[in-house]
Amino acid sequence: MEKQFDIVDTALSAGNFSTLAAALGAAGLIEALKSDGPFTVFAPTDDAFAKIPPQTLGELLQPENKEKLTAILTYHVIPGKVTAHDVANLNSATTLQGQALTISRQDGVKINDAKVIAPDVEATNGVIHVIDTVLMPATAVAA
Repeated sequence: MEKQFDIVDTALSAGNFSTLAAALGAAGLIEALKSDGPFTVFAPTDDAFAKIPPQTLGELLQPENKEKLTAILTYHVIPGKVTAHDVANLNSATTLQGQALTISRQDGVKINDAKVIAPDVEATNGVIHVIDTVLMPATAVAA
């Protein structure tokens, strides 16, 4: 039987989420996402993070910007397990950060402006949907 990992270890084992893992570490969120959950995580790939200007990303990873980084990262997490099948029946979902994400089904499934490129990656404490763009909450960009 294949051993299943929690959300953090599942993302790390995939190999294309090193920036996300570094950001989770900088924000102090790794332990939270290793807890029982369940959680639904819209996980941006390293290529998604590469769309952010390197200087901006570097600033977000600094300790003095932990609150802003935490807001951005928790904007990628929905409490509970929401599978692709469930998403098909939703138009929005409220994140751990507190703001709602818009869900659309034009040209595949989109979360705000991010396209879901790999749905339903199972983890022991929830599910990951891989996305191609980092989601930015309204409050995080107005700084």
